[in-house]
Amino acid sequence: MTIESNYELNHREFVVLGLIAEFPSHAYSINQRIDERGMRDWTSIGKSSIYSDLNNLEKSKLVDSYREEVDNRIRKVYRITDYGFEVLKKKTYNAIKEFIGKNDENFYVAFSMLPILTKEQQIEAFTNSINKIKINIKGLEDMLGENSHMPLNVRGLFVHPIKILEIDIEFLNWVLEEIKKGEGKVDPEVYDK
Repeated sequence: MTIESNYELNHREFVVLGLIAEFPSHAYSINQRIDERGMRDWTSIGKSSIYSDLNNLEKSKLVDSYREEVDNRIRKVYRITDYGFEVLKKKTYNAIKEFIGKNDENFYVAFSMLPILTKEQQIEAFTNSINKIKINIKGLEDMLGENSHMPLNVRGLFVHPIKILEIDIEFLNWVLEEIKKGEGKVDPEVYDK
């Protein structure tokens, strides 16, 4: 299943656009949600960078904006465009599909946006990721076999990632089972595209 769009989001834009996709937001509320969700612990986004990212997203027609008055203050509120939603779906799908079991900030962001993908897209992306990780494990196991005569400190550098990747597969299989049971659905109040 292919999702079409032309724009390639950078990591910070991915985070910001995903939050705007939930509901129209101004910069301060985006920063608040990032803090409330502890996102700065698992993603690279600073407080001041959000403003330049919002400008880039608007220039690229991924979001548009309007002004509203709150407590006698005018705020610029951003909302995702149809084009922005397609770009976001593509980035989310590809980040999950291409996950190879390493510490990947884009995978974590994509996972947090899982509901924007259809059930079929979710299943296809996670299945592809599992297959990629299995290939990675096989390569590491082959290298371990070739280096079986080496000391512990060398062999351990193959065993450790194999064990981590096996846990990643266990997690991804659990996610797939949950999706197949109907989890991962879109909350009707969120992502109203």
